[in-house]
Amino acid sequence: MLEIRGLKKSYKDFKVLDGLDMKINRGDIYGFLGKNGCGKTTTMNIVCNVIPKDEGELILGENGGEKIKIGYLPESPSLYGYMNGYEYLGYIAYCSHFDGDVNARISAVLSLTGMTEGAKRRIKGYSRGMNQRLGIAAAIFNKPELLILDEPTSALDPEGRAEVMHIISALSEAGTTILLCTHILSDVERVANRVGILTGGRLAVEGSIEEILSSYGTDSVEIQFSEPDMQAVGALNESGLFKKVDFYDKTLTAVCETDEASAGIRDAMRVLADNKAKVSGVKLSRPTLEQVYLNIVGSTWK
Repeated sequence: MLEIRGLKKSYKDFKVLDGLDMKINRGDIYGFLGKNGCGKTTTMNIVCNVIPKDEGELILGENGGEKIKIGYLPESPSLYGYMNGYEYLGYIAYCSHFDGDVNARISAVLSLTGMTEGAKRRIKGYSRGMNQRLGIAAAIFNKPELLILDEPTSALDPEGRAEVMHIISALSEAGTTILLCTHILSDVERVANRVGILTGGRLAVEGSIEEILSSYGTDSVEIQFSEPDMQAVGALNESGLFKKVDFYDKTLTAVCETDEASAGIRDAMRVLADNKAKVSGVKLSRPTLEQVYLNIVGSTWK
């Protein structure tokens, strides 16, 4: 759907993008991640032709040079408060030169975003969640092939976030390719199939969530003791089998990070058995996108 090659953008002496390469496949929900100020919004604005690039190439479609429809929801959409939702979407239809049945399309996007009743009210009385949902309705009004969402769940309560995530999943199932930019990594892990992490003006990592978690994350084995046993914890530390062992007096838990979960459990149990430790439970934890993100951004940020 979209390939970016060697994208560069500077504001005076500040280099925001320094040869960015990224690829969004047709049908992806692509999680676009990075710290504030790292260039995510700049990238999206260039893709949407809001600002010019300094250097680089944007290739649209499978063969390049194709014209595709793009919908864009900025982080804080500016809506006209004196209008109601129906009036605003009518205005969007006029601005986007929509050539179909306008009333039918308004009804369809309001139904999809759960705004059929809310659209009867003036926008100035909307909650943040209603603003976001109407903003999504406007962004998808002209049936875009690529939908770009900048922090669509920011400042929303858990219910509002869940509603927006449901909308994103429904749009993806209907065939829309989505670029999702958010700091809420659990939302990305929930709906995205591919991820790119932007640092220093370039992508540090790009790939499927499964690939990234397996390549950059580590499983952990959590061991609970029925009573304090510093000798056993010391033996785990001295064994050299694990990257890290921590012990918390109140919870009596030792956490051992290891590259191979099953081997970690086996080796831990052998060490603990040799030391006659009293173990009440063993828990396997898989790496999360948040853990991987913090490892990558913390080690590569300039």
